Amino acid sequence: MGSPGAYTGPMKCLLRTTDPTLIAFAQALLAGEDIAAFEMDVHTSILEGSIGLLPRRLMVADRDHFLARAVLIDNDFPPDLCPE
Repeated sequence: MGSPGAYTGPMKCLLRTTDPTLIAFAQALLAGEDIAAFEMDVHTSILEGSIGLLPRRLMVADRDHFLARAVLIDNDFPPDLCPE
């Protein structure tokens, strides 16, 4: 069972990139707006040896996706942040 107050609903991809600095910047912006984000594929990208071939994904709760996307776009991130 999760910790009290932990979000257990669906999540959406907010950002997909091979640039770790963009992930860190996005997480800082979202933290400033009290939006929780979870970085996925970190271990996979480390296993490939820092060549930068495998992208990492930044996930947010489905309920926060619209606001989180607006925050990143307002800070000059491209509008197509997580192509499928």
